[in-house]
Amino acid sequence: MDGVNVQLRLEWSIEGRIGEGGFGRVFAASSPDFDGDAVAKFVPKVPGAERELLFVDLEGARNIVPVVDSGEHGDDHVLVMPRAEMSLRDHFSGRGRLSEAEAVAALGDIVMALEDLDGRVVHRDLKPENVLRLNGRWCLADFGISRYAESTTAPDTHKYAMTPPYAAPEQWRWERATGATDVYALGVMAYEALAGTRPFAGPSSDQYRHQHLHDDPAQIQNVSTPLGTLLSECLLKRPESRPSAAEIARRLRAAEGPPGRPNLARLQQAHEEEISQRASAQGQAAAADSAQARQDQLFADARNSLALIADALHHALLEAAPSIDRTDGNNERWALQLGNATLRLTEPVQHADPRGSLPFEVVAHATLGLKGDGSHGYQGRSHSLWYCDAEEAERFAWCEVAFMESPLLGGSRDIAPFALTPSEGAVAFSPAMGTKQLARSIRPLSTDELEDFVTRWADWFADAYNGSLRMPSRLPEEEIQQNYRGAR
Repeated sequence: MDGVNVQLRLEWSIEGRIGEGGFGRVFAASSPDFDGDAVAKFVPKVPGAERELLFVDLEGARNIVPVVDSGEHGDDHVLVMPRAEMSLRDHFSGRGRLSEAEAVAALGDIVMALEDLDGRVVHRDLKPENVLRLNGRWCLADFGISRYAESTTAPDTHKYAMTPPYAAPEQWRWERATGATDVYALGVMAYEALAGTRPFAGPSSDQYRHQHLHDDPAQIQNVSTPLGTLLSECLLKRPESRPSAAEIARRLRAAEGPPGRPNLARLQQAHEEEISQRASAQGQAAAADSAQARQDQLFADARNSLALIADALHHALLEAAPSIDRTDGNNERWALQLGNATLRLTEPVQHADPRGSLPFEVVAHATLGLKGDGSHGYQGRSHSLWYCDAEEAERFAWCEVAFMESPLLGGSRDIAPFALTPSEGAVAFSPAMGTKQLARSIRPLSTDELEDFVTRWADWFADAYNGSLRMPSRLPEEEIQQNYRGAR
């Protein structure tokens, strides 16, 4: 790009690459018609993101790096801005942590811009690299870049829409960004300025996500109580709990003034403790919300997966015996009847206590049961279907599970083996002898390998129709393979 002339409103000479900016490449630029040094940012044209997204209404806002010229060049949009003295990242690198006075002064400049733009513009990607020293003040740059990146349909560009160390909890939940999102990023930068480290260390994206959603940052040492409390409030998990830019500006101005009256120190300490407790409570609430959202998504997956298994079994049975009648009832996916034999599959139910006392997690459960003409009062069998990660943690699939009464108890059932809910069946997985035991080994059901599953139930269905259904000659019906987590 060196030596290239770019014609926008003015003609610019591109003189050398400075580095990478947010979602673009940055070059030194000069023009005989512009007084001073400048930089040109080349932003790639990407599907779904229009040029207008790069521009927002910044008129009248203080401490904003202005765009002095703009246009297009080849496959890029071009933004030209005055060249800054340094970024806040450069300042951190050279100084480590800042004194409280320096930090308050820098934060005052930044929040001044946020205050002027509150309700008009959300930056979405505030970080030290986007805060530049210009004309003796710290100014915000790259407004519009994150919005442009978020709007693209290109698969490799969404990573530019936020920066993990500074991204607010709502961004990790893919919720709409607001002014409170920028306040959170301001809190992260303030923490970094005063502590010399970020509040959350990552380093992976997944770790940052967990930390921003659930963890509480360590308290900054040797910082005045009013400023430390303000930063804690900026980092609260819920956006509606954070102070507005105007409130931050007011409290920063107070921090620059004379110290508070000594007789208020105890009340200020109480306020700080209350904010700490609120932050911890919000972290716990966010963890609960996140856990519930995970369970709801897994349950949706369970429903979809069971539908495939149910349809495969249903299709195979009706193809073999078209005379089968379908008579659905409440809470049933289907009920198939042939003579006096009935095979029922219930709808899945979300398990309220996914782990409980089981050695693995169960998200949902259903029952596949068969009744028909048997001998000596025997009516049939039912098996549990559990959507669980029995084989490998976090790898969920439907598994077929069947139970029996403990031989020590004596007695028998007219349905054997029988189905149990995860709460009822947990006793069968206890190291101690329980009232219930596994009657068969746990069998994962893969949607592309259902031949054994379909054949077994088709044969039992035929036996129930023919009146040859018999109580299993022995229980358990086979040698139990303890092929589940916690039993190895």
